[in-house]
Amino acid sequence: MMLMENAGRFSSKERVMLTFNKSVPDRVPINYLANSGIDRRFKAVLGLKPDDNLGLKKAIGVDFAGVQAGYTGVRLHSEIPGLHVDPLYGIRRKWIEHETGGYWDYCDFPLQDALIEEIEKWPLPSPDDFDYAAVPGACKKNQEFAVFAGGAGTGDIINSTGMLRGMEQVLVDLITEEPAGLRLIQRKADLQLEILFRTIEAAEGLIDFVWMGEDLGSQKAPLISTELYRRIIRPIHQRFIDVAKHFGLPVMIHTCGSSSWAYEDFIEMGIDAVDTLQPEAKDMAPEYLKEKFGGRLAFHGCVSTAGPVAYGTPDEVTEYCRHILEIMMPGGGYCFAPTHCLQDNSPAENVLAMYKAGAKYGWYE
Repeated sequence: MMLMENAGRFSSKERVMLTFNKSVPDRVPINYLANSGIDRRFKAVLGLKPDDNLGLKKAIGVDFAGVQAGYTGVRLHSEIPGLHVDPLYGIRRKWIEHETGGYWDYCDFPLQDALIEEIEKWPLPSPDDFDYAAVPGACKKNQEFAVFAGGAGTGDIINSTGMLRGMEQVLVDLITEEPAGLRLIQRKADLQLEILFRTIEAAEGLIDFVWMGEDLGSQKAPLISTELYRRIIRPIHQRFIDVAKHFGLPVMIHTCGSSSWAYEDFIEMGIDAVDTLQPEAKDMAPEYLKEKFGGRLAFHGCVSTAGPVAYGTPDEVTEYCRHILEIMMPGGGYCFAPTHCLQDNSPAENVLAMYKAGAKYGWYE
């Protein structure tokens, strides 16, 4: 089943770059992010095999593809029975069942009480242990798409550091400038920056933009103060943006929850697009974002994974997506995508209705 039968006047690269430039392409760029359960069921509805990721992208008109340098080093952290232990960073997760499937939840937090001496000794990969030589080939394989380096975890401080140290401790670390917590943040940021630089350099001009992230809000309010963001986190984020700008690349940042309070800072820092856009969160409604930041930031997301796509009917999903497109499309600068990964509680027919709406109502001409 092909939802996007008209190829359009622009390539995916051109379409996304025009949108990041807050200009009007032929149609809105489209992206797809999903958990494993709904991904499998949606592919079945489209008549695709479970591993046919390229077929899915072509069927629904996805314009994005990510590339990364694969790790070639040894396992740095031992396995633990009953848990999944990340071999590079030592993050621990356990499988939690629920009525629509399951998910890997973070647990144990091995560095929660660690002092700075333990932080220094905690094994992290070397930037030398990644296969940068394979990056150009990966870019060429995805040349029909807008290719990005990084992702929502690139540059992320609060969320990913919390996977090792616990969210509560990370917030305490930031407020009190705890040396152990800040050192862990610095070590990880230095590593990611070097990997990002080498990846973009190796691509020899075949990467189109950088994707980074930081979870900055709950549903109701910011997670931290503007002062704390500017004092501790913004300087680190700026280093990632500077790497992208060194190569002349635009930057998109993933920010969960109520995060528009930081958008003026993002604009000053050189960020071009914001991702996620949870419409239920405070000051994140599409009308508010478009009125206050339209023309200054491009938008990626805004289709709630906790709204009609999860709990409505296909007709309600169609109307909901059409309404979002009507708000966000004028003047360009909008990418049609879910706020997060589509969740396993979403009916496959609703996801189908979502992307049918994008294919039908997302055209400028």
